[in-house]
Amino acid sequence: MIVVCGEALFDVFATQERAAAIDLAACQGGSPFNLATGVARLGGAARFFGGLSHDVFGRKLYAALQAEGVDLSAAPRPDAPTALVMVSVDAGGVPVYTFYGSGTAERAVRLADLERVPADAQAVHVGSYCMVVEPVASTLRALVERQHGRSLIVYDPNVRLTIEPRADVWRETLCWMMRRTDVLKVSEEDIHALYPGRRIDTFIAEALDAGVALVAVTRGERGVVAATRTLAAVELPAVPVAVVDTVGAGDTFQAGLLAWLQRAGCLTRRAVEGLGRDELVEALRFSARAAAITCSRRGADLPYTSELAGAEALDMPQP
Repeated sequence: MIVVCGEALFDVFATQERAAAIDLAACQGGSPFNLATGVARLGGAARFFGGLSHDVFGRKLYAALQAEGVDLSAAPRPDAPTALVMVSVDAGGVPVYTFYGSGTAERAVRLADLERVPADAQAVHVGSYCMVVEPVASTLRALVERQHGRSLIVYDPNVRLTIEPRADVWRETLCWMMRRTDVLKVSEEDIHALYPGRRIDTFIAEALDAGVALVAVTRGERGVVAATRTLAAVELPAVPVAVVDTVGAGDTFQAGLLAWLQRAGCLTRRAVEGLGRDELVEALRFSARAAAITCSRRGADLPYTSELAGAEALDMPQP
C-alpha cells in the first residue's frame, strides 16, 4: 500500500463575465489528489491521507477518490472548508493563481490523525505545499520521522511560491526531507525556483550525498534525468506527443514511477538501491509514457493501465 499525503482541492475558473455576475467552473485537483488517483488508475494500491471537508467540494473529492478505488480509511474529515484556487489569465495570457486556503481542510490534519496511517505501509509519499504550511506540515514531518526506516519515503516538493512565497521555507524543508527521503522526484522548475543557477547534475549529486537513494528530475519537453546511489545518471528524452496542456504531467510521472515500483516489488530502499540500469530505464519509460498521455488531453486526466499498451508504440528514443 502506498500512502499519499497532502491536499485535495478545487481549481476555479471564470468561464464568462457578465454585467453583474461571473460564471465559474470548478475542477478537482491538488497534486497529492492527482497522484493517488494516478497510482490507482495504473494498477497500484493507494491510500489517501489528507483532510477532506464535509462541504460540497469535499464530498465530491471523497466520492471521486472512492470511485477510483483509493483507500480512504486514513483520510480525516475536519470541520473546515475545502481549499479553492482561483485561476485567471492576465493581459499577456499568463495564468494568475489566487489561493483561498486559510483555515481549510487540508491544513487541519493534526498529530492525533497519525493513528490513521498504518505503521506497516510499504511507502509514504509526501510533498507539495502541505509540507510548508501549518499545522499539517508538522504532522507530516512527524509521520516521516515515524516511518523513516520502516516505509519507502517518497518526496516531491512541487514548489508553489504563490502559496508560501518564502523560498527559504521551501529550501529548509527540502534539505530536511533529503536526509530522510528514499525516492526524490523534483522538477527543473523547482530547482531553479529554490536554487537559481544550480546545475541539475550538481543538485542530483547533492541529493545523493544527503542520503537519497533515487533522484529523478523532470525537465518537461527535454525529458527526465535520474540517478541512484549505485547508478550513474540516465537521461531519457521526452515522449513525442501533441501537447494540449501540461497540467498534471509531473503528478502522472510520479504516479507511474510509484506504480511501476510497486508492481516490480521494489517498494523498499534496498530494492531501489539495487535497481539495474535496464530496470531504471524501464521505470522511467513507463512514467514518461503515462505523463505523455496526460499531456495529450486537457487537464489532469491521468491515464489508466489499459492506455499504456497503446503508448508502447510511441517513438521513444534510446537513452
